[in-house]
Parts: sequence; structure tokens; C-alpha cells
Amino acid sequence: MARTTLKLKIPKKLSHLGYFWGGVGLVIFLNLNPGIAQTKDIQSLPLPQIVPAEATQVEVAPTEDLWVQGHNHYQSGQFTAAISAWQQLERLAESQGDGLNQAVLLNHLSSAHQQLGEWSEAQTANDRSRELLTDQPGARLQLAQTLNTQGSLQLAQSEPTAALATWKRAAQIYAESGDTAGQVGSLINQAQAQQMLGFYLRARKTLAQVKETLEQQTDSNLRTTGLRSLGNTFRLVGDLEQSQATLQASLEIAQDSGSSPFASYLSLGNTAYAQQQWSGALQHYRAAAQSPIATLRVQAQLNQLKVALNQSNQQQAEQLWPQIQAQIEALPVSRETVYSQINLGRSLVQLKQELSPRDLSWRQIAQWMTPALQQAQQLNDPRAESYALGYLGQLYEQNQQWAIAADLTQKALSLAQTANATDISYQWHWQQGRILKAQGDWVAATKAYENAFETLQALRSNLVAINPDVQFSFQQTVEPVYRDLVDLLLQPQASSQAQIQEARNVIEALQLVELENFFRSACLEGQRVAVDQVDQKNAAVLYPIVLSDRLEVIFSLPEQPLKHYPVPIPQSEVESAVAQARTFFEKPYIAPEGKALGQTIYRWLIQPAEQDLAQQQIDTLVFVLDGALRNIPMAALYDGSQYLIERYSVALAPGLQLLNPRPLETQNLKILAGGLAESRHGFPALKNVRKELEQIQAAASGQVLLDQRFTRKALQDQIKGVSFPVVHLATHGEFSSSSNGTFILAYDQPIQINELNELLRNSEQTRTQPIELLVLSACRTAAGDARAALGLSGVAVQAGARSTLGSLWYLDDESGAQFIRAFYRELSQGRLNKAEALRQAQLSLLKDPDYRSPAHWAPYVLVGNWL
Repeated sequence: MARTTLKLKIPKKLSHLGYFWGGVGLVIFLNLNPGIAQTKDIQSLPLPQIVPAEATQVEVAPTEDLWVQGHNHYQSGQFTAAISAWQQLERLAESQGDGLNQAVLLNHLSSAHQQLGEWSEAQTANDRSRELLTDQPGARLQLAQTLNTQGSLQLAQSEPTAALATWKRAAQIYAESGDTAGQVGSLINQAQAQQMLGFYLRARKTLAQVKETLEQQTDSNLRTTGLRSLGNTFRLVGDLEQSQATLQASLEIAQDSGSSPFASYLSLGNTAYAQQQWSGALQHYRAAAQSPIATLRVQAQLNQLKVALNQSNQQQAEQLWPQIQAQIEALPVSRETVYSQINLGRSLVQLKQELSPRDLSWRQIAQWMTPALQQAQQLNDPRAESYALGYLGQLYEQNQQWAIAADLTQKALSLAQTANATDISYQWHWQQGRILKAQGDWVAATKAYENAFETLQALRSNLVAINPDVQFSFQQTVEPVYRDLVDLLLQPQASSQAQIQEARNVIEALQLVELENFFRSACLEGQRVAVDQVDQKNAAVLYPIVLSDRLEVIFSLPEQPLKHYPVPIPQSEVESAVAQARTFFEKPYIAPEGKALGQTIYRWLIQPAEQDLAQQQIDTLVFVLDGALRNIPMAALYDGSQYLIERYSVALAPGLQLLNPRPLETQNLKILAGGLAESRHGFPALKNVRKELEQIQAAASGQVLLDQRFTRKALQDQIKGVSFPVVHLATHGEFSSSSNGTFILAYDQPIQINELNELLRNSEQTRTQPIELLVLSACRTAAGDARAALGLSGVAVQAGARSTLGSLWYLDDESGAQFIRAFYRELSQGRLNKAEALRQAQLSLLKDPDYRSPAHWAPYVLVGNWL
């Protein structure tokens, strides 16, 4: 019998899995807040029908059919079936000595195993593919494809440095082979790895290279798909304006060329959603919902439903969900169908909780979510099955059927752990903790929360760099884990010294994760020292923690055990008092209401510790602030007769550790000063900046860049060229809860915080000493932004300076110049540390009859090392 050979060449479209990591248009999988109050109309829900898992059967078919079957199964999310088809072909290729096709098939198998979280199988297949290709002449393109898959495997396993190197090799091979699509995909992948590593400017340059490459292409399909992927990646790294512009370009090319525009509409909707532009998002989703592709149409309608719920539009929500349900029921079985069912179910939970429609019961929601579980089992997809079980468990949790909820949650957790899906596991640990806490088992609940916390710590970089859903819902699905654990640890019946320390460490971890979420990248690490070890004689450190029902204040005194005291004030009252205090502190006169509110907050934070502070002869208070408390100056708190600044030096720390703190060397102090006196980029002139810079020149030696000389490049060149321990920037700027909205203004352009960070950090390679003090004069925190002070903390953490002096609101130009003169006078004399020099400069304004209002002296805050 003649030997049959495998002659079929793999179609090009089947050999490029994983080209574009930016995605086509993900369903916004916003997690609802499971801490919402339980429903009052409790009715027992039926037990979900859990069927035994069955392996998907794939009939033996001709090789041509198996190629297409595997591809179609993969594209529809039936990864186990895809593996079955490709494994048959891979064994056939091996038996016939066809190393090239075997290598390509192994690469496909690696991608499918990754989708199922089967990392060991994925790695084995990828290793074997690369091994085979090294012996294949003329297989450079296939090797690049395998390297692309290897990079995705490395990134998924938290190895961004290795992934970046791998994707660079792939991009080089694609470029040499003239494969533009492959090169673009590898460059987009590189940008995500660079962002994950904190290399913001490098990521931007890489994405700019992608954009330039695509603009030169004549293939409209490549340009449409590439720009859409690029736009999705811009959204992922937090550059929403670039995302919108790039996706709009993708849409226009699709429309001009007559190709399908619906995926671009969906992506534009997702970016508008991220910008909270609800009308724009809705318009794009409605356009995407006209797609002839059923799955894309369902995605668009699910996202329309999310918008309706965000706007509390019950009528629109009740019109949409039956249509979506009918369309999902008509979809073929796939992971995407499972996720769509879960997504709809969770939206219905939100609808039921918040708007209470009469014709929607918990029993109905449970019945509609159960098929998602059955389909996930049919697919033999552990990730999808874990999601289905876990969210069903959440539904029973909402209905207070604790035993069933606990059982489903444990099954979901076991599956997630088996699949090494830590991004899912933390949610089920958290869910276990909530269920146990509701049943009064505080010890077991604390352990479950600790497991969730430890899993999130292991996930830190992945959460911000490769999971856009977590970015969208950080405050709903990540932050509560930390706060709930602190709540448990600081319960009166359980607050041992070890638990107080653990609670403090958990809040420290939350603050770091908040900053990483703010930057969309992992914060750079350095040699750090614990805050309460910096000054072990004269400084006390206070950690106010905002919980839903109370304030908890942990405070650390030199060489003393940690102490804590609860203040029974709910979060809403804290936030209201802080917002009102901020308003009165900013008045150009001393408002009695401001003093009263300052005294109220003083009683909460300081008064319980007064006796200890006096006994220890403390002269410096260091605050590690949390939540809304970041938005007011601690210096303006009032004890009934004096402001806090009249009794203590005050400093802020962005976390519990500082970057290698040491005192500032004030002899022969050199200052690099940049300033903008002229009106630029729509911002008004700062008339006293010239005087401010002249006073700095009189106080110390250094270099001054004013107006036309104060450009981004000039600043970079000066920082690289000379070691300046102090960098002073007198210009407009704003701190925001978004890294894109945090900037300083140079003459030629705004410099965003991520760019300033990389500019300052890159200069570390040429400087003989780090920047000891970064002064940002004439900047402010964004008005009306509850989390804007993250921007100021972000500057302090990311700029590489040991200390940052900034302000919480716009300053009076004349008092600002007087403050700066006093601050540098005190600093240059070498008698005082930075915190005390700041205090004396503030007191000089407080004693001036023209500037006694907190509006003039209070907004200055020192973040970081106060020595």
C-alpha cells in the first residue's frame, strides 16, 4: 500500500494565532459589587443542575477538514475541541516526518492550551515547536509565529522581561521576512510588556512606530485590523485620547474600503465607556449591534445594557435584556457564549438589586445562569466552568442560601486553582470570606480574606498590565478585598499586635496597588526603608484607614508597639466633612466653618493620641493617608486654639516605606529651576514666577530655565548633564486620579507624569546622586476629583526623588513667591530638615496679616523623606 503523505499547507490565516494582542473588542466584563445589601424578599432558589463533565468528541476527518475544524473551534472558544483536532494532525505529521507542519501544529496547540490555563502543556508544545524549527531551512516565518506564542506564554506567567526579549526577536524576523502583519502584532505585544515593566515612554514610542507602519500600508484590511488592535492597546495602557483617535481612524478606513466597521464601533464604545462618556458609548454600541455576526452583536447589546444600568435607565434595561437572552440562546456552544450568559446574569443581578423590577425574580436569574455552567462542562473548559460556578455561587450568596453558595464557591475555587487561574482564584477566596463573615465565622473568614489578599499580591503586575476589566473596576473588585481584610483584622475582639501590623501592611499594599492602577504599570522598586524606622526619636507615624462604618487610626511611636483606635464615623460622613473642609480651607479669608471642620477632623485623627505624643516629645507627624483624607492638608487641622502646623512639622508618605531616606546636604546647594511666566497652551501668565526664580538664584547656585528656555528637551538635557539635588518647577500643573490628567506645563508642551517619571529616572544613569527634592510650584490637585491626590503621590513615587513638595490647590502668586523665598532661606542655612523648613515657611505666611488664611499656607505638602 502506498504511503499517504500530508501534503496540505496550512492556510495563512490559520498560522497567525495571537498576532494582535490588542484584541478585537472585548465585552466589558465589569464585576458588580457583591457587597451590596442583601435582598429582603428571600425565596429559596432551585439547586443548579450540575451534569457530569463529558469530553468533547471529535470525529476522525480528512486532514483538510481537521485543519479547518481546529481553526473554527479555536475561534469560537471551543479550545478542547481545537486541541483534539490539531493533536490528530500533529501525530500524523510526526509519523510522516513532516517537521515543518508538526512545528506549526504544536504552536497552535500551545496557544489553545494557554487559553485553558494549561501552562505546562503549552510550554511543552512551544518548546518542541521551536526545537523542530531550528532544523528546518526556510522556516523563519514559522519560527517568528512560535516566538510570538512563547512571548504570550511568558507574559501570562509574569515574565515581562523575557516576553519583551522574545517579541523583539519575533518582530525582527517578521521585518526581515516582509510580513507586516506579524511585525505589527509583535510590536503591539512589546508595548504591553514595556508598560507592564513601567517603561511608559518606550511603550509610547513602540506604539508610535506601529501607527507609522500602518499608515504606510495600502492593504485596507491590515490597516483596519491593525489600527483597531492598536487603539485597544492604547486603551489598555490608559491613553484614552489616543485610543479614541486611533479607533476612529480604523473605523473610517473600514467605511471607505467597504469592509466591516462593526468591530471598530464596539472598540470605540469600550473606550467611550472607559472615559465615562455614556452617550458616546451608547451610540457606538448601537452601531455595533447592527453587525451580522451574532457574537459581536450580543457583545454590543450586553454593553448597552451596562450603560443603561450605569444611568439607572430601567426602561431601557428592561427592553434590552429579553432580546439579549433570546440571542444568546441561539448561539453555538463556546466559551464566548458562556461568558455572555454570565455577563447577562450579572447585569440582571444589578438590575434586580438597584431598580427592583417586578417581573424579574432571583429564581429566573438562577435558571438563566445555569446553562452557562452546563455548557462550560460540555466544553471541558475549566476557566469558563470556574466562572460559571463562582457567579452562580454569588447569586446564592445574594439570596442568603449560604450552604449552596459556599459549595458552589469551593467548586469554583478548586477549578481555578487546578487551572492556575489566579486572576479568578482571588475572587472566589474573597467570596468565601464574605459568606463566612455573613455566617459569623470570623476566624475562617479572615483566613479566606488573607488567601485573597496573598493571591492579589502575586497578581499585582498582571492586574494592571494585562487585565483591562480590573482596570475598569478596580474600586469594585480589588480595593474592597484589602479594606474588608483590614476591617476583620481590627475587630475589637481580635486586634493583637500581630493583627495590627498585618492590617498596616495590607493598607500599605493597597496604596501601592492603587498607584500601579493609576500608572497602568508596576511601580519601580528601589532600596527602601520602613517609615517608622527613619526617625526613631522625634517622629510619630499615623495611618488613618477609611472603612465603610468607621475610621481606624493606627499610630507608631518610636520604639513602641503599634497602637490603634477606632472612630465610629461612617465613610460617607468622613467624605462629606473632608469635602466641606477643603472648600472652606480654600477661602481667601479665615472661615469659622473651616476651623470647626478642622477641629472635628483633629478630634478623629489626633486627639486620641495626644497624651502619647506629648509623653514621647514628638515634634514631627508623618501621615500615611487613605481615601478622601488625601485631599485636605493635615497642617490645617485645628485643636481649638492652634493649627496643627503650629505644634508639629508635618509630612506625608505615599506608603510605609521610603526610598533610601537621608538628610539633604545643604552646603553648596545646587538647584535646577524651570519656570513659565508667560501665558501658554490656554493657561494664564504667572506674573511672580520670574521673581520666584530670582529668589532661588539668590539662595543657591544652579541653572534657571525660564519661558522659551523651559522646554521638555532643555529640562532633560540639564538633568542629564549636571547633578542637581533639587529640581524646582514653577509652572502650571495638575494632579489627577488619571495619569493622563496629571501633568506639568513646559513652554513647548505639557509633560505628563509618566513622561516626567521616565525623563527623571533615565537621568539616574548619568547623575552622581539622585534628586533629593522635587518642588512643584503653582500646581494643584484637580478640582472635584475624589482621588486626585493619587496624582501627587504618584509624582512622588515615580519621579525618583526622595521628597516631593507640591500643593493641593492653586496658590496666590504673591504669597507663593514669599513662601518659596522663606523655604529656601531656611533650607540653605542647614539647621533644619525639610519638614521643619516647610513648617517655618508656612508659619511665616500664617503670621503675615495678609496671608493668615489656610488658603495661602496650608496647601503645601511634603511627600516622602522629611529629613
